[in-house]
Amino acid sequence: MGKSRNARRGRAAAEAVAENVDGGLAELIPDRERSRAWTLLIDGAPQSHVDLDDPAYLSFEYQRRLGHVIDSAVPPGKPVQAVHLGGGAFTLARYVAATRPRSTQQVVEKDAALVQLVRRELPLDSGARIRVRSADARAGLAKVPDGWAQLVVADVFSGARTPAHLTSTEFLDEVRRALAPGGVYAANLADGPPLAHLRGQIATAADRFPELALVADPAVLRGKRFGNAVLVASDHPLPVAELTRRAASDPHPARVEHGRALTDFTGGAVPVTDAAAVASPAPPPSVFK
Repeated sequence: MGKSRNARRGRAAAEAVAENVDGGLAELIPDRERSRAWTLLIDGAPQSHVDLDDPAYLSFEYQRRLGHVIDSAVPPGKPVQAVHLGGGAFTLARYVAATRPRSTQQVVEKDAALVQLVRRELPLDSGARIRVRSADARAGLAKVPDGWAQLVVADVFSGARTPAHLTSTEFLDEVRRALAPGGVYAANLADGPPLAHLRGQIATAADRFPELALVADPAVLRGKRFGNAVLVASDHPLPVAELTRRAASDPHPARVEHGRALTDFTGGAVPVTDAAAVASPAPPPSVFK
């Protein structure tokens, strides 16, 4: 596959980039509809989409839903201190930098070779206050000072599965430690029928946070198909009405569950501890076709 050393060229010159990274074969595929936009794939699985000309544009459904969480929780234009666990192409860090200038952000991405590839081909804005650390997500989170983050976003997948050590109550203890009072935690989760992993993750978050909400496609919530769900948690009341409005008006409308309905949805699932944690289920091959 042809390799472009400069991802900043126009549409006519854009070529796909393929490079082996720690997590497998990384590919940057140019978006033929947007002149400086790219999709990142790892071993064929779509990971991120970035538009260098318009970093506030979010293409993937789950990334827009995380964007809805951010927009509901943090007023537009107000700087925020954010930690992103899982880097990909730094899509959401770029989004926060574009919509909330002067924000201070940390990105923790274990795959150092991927970080180098993205930095080279899809460079960050020189004015963005984004620090990227190549480290395991949980180890990197442990280095965040107590109460520093107003926002923690977890979007970590290895081989299209969330690693087990990022699914436990002990992991959420680290999240709570790093969050400031009133801060918001948002996690991208993936599951399919019978939704045992998703229910367990809700029960785990409920064991550590008093306020929860879940944003997902109704078909995923009904166990009709494999897909993403965004779990939101805080020690303060969440802006559920605003989040519901944004999720419902999305090009791919989502439902927001909270309160008793969310408790009922867990179906008696119990919190996950480090001792019992397992990785999230692998998506069926049809998901990426």
